[in-house]
Amino acid sequence: MTPERKIPERRSRKARRTRDTLAQAAFELVLDRGLRNVTVEEIAEAADVDRRTFSRYFTSKEAAALDSLRGDGDRINAALRARPAQEPPLLAYRRAVLDWLADPGAEPWHRRPRIFDLLVVAEEEPTLYAVFHHIRVDAQEDSVAIVADRLGVDPRQDIRPAVTVAAGAGALLAAQAAWVRGGRPDALPGLVAEAFDALSADLLGEPRPAPEQHRPTPEQHPGAPEQHRGAPEQHRGITHTTRTTRTAEEAEGTEATS
Repeated sequence: MTPERKIPERRSRKARRTRDTLAQAAFELVLDRGLRNVTVEEIAEAADVDRRTFSRYFTSKEAAALDSLRGDGDRINAALRARPAQEPPLLAYRRAVLDWLADPGAEPWHRRPRIFDLLVVAEEEPTLYAVFHHIRVDAQEDSVAIVADRLGVDPRQDIRPAVTVAAGAGALLAAQAAWVRGGRPDALPGLVAEAFDALSADLLGEPRPAPEQHRPTPEQHPGAPEQHRGAPEQHRGITHTTRTTRTAEEAEGTEATS
């Protein structure tokens, strides 16, 4: 390797270390003191840099505090690329997420210290949640491109990749929200599997009629009039209206003949 190439690589490593140090400082300060009690200047001071250096890497303290989550989308997308080509797209996305959650080396959320606490704070702080949303959107754009490549289609012309990713990412988001609100840091993998299970044909199918045995029987309503037993409530109203109408017609016919 030539000296000319070593210099840019050394600078790149230094920049990466500076960014990581700022992100870690923001992460810890926000969790220890609360988002509203932390300033950008304090984050920069904790990382031993000035405010101008902070601004070269991050646009806000929220972006710095959540920077450690940005790599998770990359890890899920790497797992998605590695799924067998013959898998249906949504199944491939589901298994990519579960692969990420099962890989200790990938440091998924439920295995990484204090990520649970960070997402709890993100649920409570609108500005932090907005940045988290943008991180997810960036990852989903890459996911759409990967799914489109798997299908051999142009995502600008074919809506299926975007629908697949929206469904899968929505299941992951629902599981994450349930995880945070449930207060059990180890429950995330089970909740993710449950959320993806909810994306089943039952949610898209027609409502099923009630089984015959569930309908009321005369024995269940011994005091009800015979004609009403076992009839749904809305049918009772229709029957009553029909009978009232016929009674009125009969009365008019009687007056006409008398």
